[in-house]
Amino acid sequence: MPRPLHQAKAEFFRMLGHPVRIRVLELLQDGPKPVRELLADIEIEPSSLSQQLAVLRRSGIVTSTREGSVVVYALAGPDVGDLLRAARRILTEMLAGQEVLLAELRSEEAGEAPIEAGSAVGAPAGGARAEGRREL
Repeated sequence: MPRPLHQAKAEFFRMLGHPVRIRVLELLQDGPKPVRELLADIEIEPSSLSQQLAVLRRSGIVTSTREGSVVVYALAGPDVGDLLRAARRILTEMLAGQEVLLAELRSEEAGEAPIEAGSAVGAPAGGARAEGRREL
């Protein structure tokens, strides 16, 4: 009996649930990279990176090719980049909501009237980035 779709999705997201794996995927969005470049950018032990790359490779989310003595990794397809961009948008919206809540808490501590949702403090309407806010 095949596993249910929701279980397969949970396993997929569990596979993504490691900061080094996410960082590797982010770096590979710019194109294929040899392991030495990934090591320089991520700054972890080679054995740790190797373990995380093996997880990504087994899942089929990245591919590897050998060019002489150099192993080069690449995203298996453009959908991975789309997934990372979607996660960035979701996190941006979540954090914008937290900024509004934080502003309300601070105004209550100062004895001011609560700030209305959608006011000048917090996220601008339509999901646009506030000036100077760093995109995730």
